[in-house]
Amino acid sequence: HAQLVESGGGLVQAGGSLRLSCVASGSILSINVMGWYRQAPGKQRELVATITDGGSTNYADSVKGRFTISRDNAKNTVYLQMNSLKFEDTAVYYCHAGGVRVTGIVGVLYYWGQGTQVTVSS
Repeated sequence: HAQLVESGGGLVQAGGSLRLSCVASGSILSINVMGWYRQAPGKQRELVATITDGGSTNYADSVKGRFTISRDNAKNTVYLQMNSLKFEDTAVYYCHAGGVRVTGIVGVLYYWGQGTQVTVSS
């Protein structure tokens, strides 16, 4: 199968920047969509940004103009550049891969990473 491993979270002051990375590894043939979701304490998990293998992107309104998602298809890696961070961006950020084709399995699968904490101090 496959697994996703995130990195790059941490503590940053409001107005600062962080860059998250997520690498998908395993018997992967292709990945349709990769993206980032986040979950703050006491709240539901919400979409942050997604990117297709063709480069089409989608952002939550709350992060438009501040966050940039990018992807390296050859490395099965997705990035999230977060600028002008706000206190309300504090959450656990989860990497997601959808429409994943893996060796030996018919159909497509989806995967979640284990999450990385982003804390923005005000």
